[in-house]
Amino acid sequence: MVVLDGKETSAKIRAELAEQVKALKAEGGKVPHLAAILVGEDGASRTYVNAKVRDCEEVGFGSTLIKLPAETTQEELLKAINKLNNDEDIDGYIVQLPLPKHIDETAVLMAVDPKKDVDGFHPQNVGRMTLGLPTYIPATPMGIVELLRRYEVPTEGKDCVVIGRSHIVGSPMSILLSQHNYPGNCTVTLCHSRTKNLEEICRKADIIVAALGRPGFVTADMVKEGACVIDVGITRVDDATKKSGFRLLGDVDFDAVAPKCSFITPVPGGVGPMTRAALMMNTMKVTELGQA
Repeated sequence: MVVLDGKETSAKIRAELAEQVKALKAEGGKVPHLAAILVGEDGASRTYVNAKVRDCEEVGFGSTLIKLPAETTQEELLKAINKLNNDEDIDGYIVQLPLPKHIDETAVLMAVDPKKDVDGFHPQNVGRMTLGLPTYIPATPMGIVELLRRYEVPTEGKDCVVIGRSHIVGSPMSILLSQHNYPGNCTVTLCHSRTKNLEEICRKADIIVAALGRPGFVTADMVKEGACVIDVGITRVDDATKKSGFRLLGDVDFDAVAPKCSFITPVPGGVGPMTRAALMMNTMKVTELGQA
């Protein structure tokens, strides 16, 4: 059983990007600049955005963090987005989700310039991904694909089950793993809350991607011997024994499932760090493609 170490792999990616930034500077090229908009005081979002800022500093990217109060109106947020769209110094940016309930997330994502959409959520970029054209792939699926590639996990001809159909993870993951490339060439079954006989479907899978946000949902009796299990879930659970006051749980019962696996990702330290690394890779891609 091999643990797919996202923490170690993401550190290697950041080191590679830092070298690319040094080369850009030596050639007199523009250093990538990533911006982030954070609306409100959601604890998990704030922690995540701050981590992205640190990643930018580590690799040598420029970074801008725009903090807006929770009561910010949709119109005010759209103005901030329009300003970033027209700022030539900003190569790419993200609008951290989730947004306050009074703001229409779809309207916000539609307003982002597709050429600066390093989160890969704009319909134009989703369409390009679906067609296999060069684009910005959503960070979590991209991070997973990169982890599979670097660990040389076999995917061709494998039966893959993706649990969860979100536009951020499940749906794009199913598309990427079915495409004619590596990692890919899988036969993919996309499962969700209405899927019947889910346990039986999972037991036939060579690869399981669990992305539904339910701690410990995937149990040992759902996984066949030798399967590769990718745990995307991350849920905070109160734990008075921890300094932070909580612990993080994935969608997979790791201790029970791991002994049956050929490859498995841990939580934390698996997909999460790779999501951040993928965002950095997308930001570098903006500059490489000359799209800023």
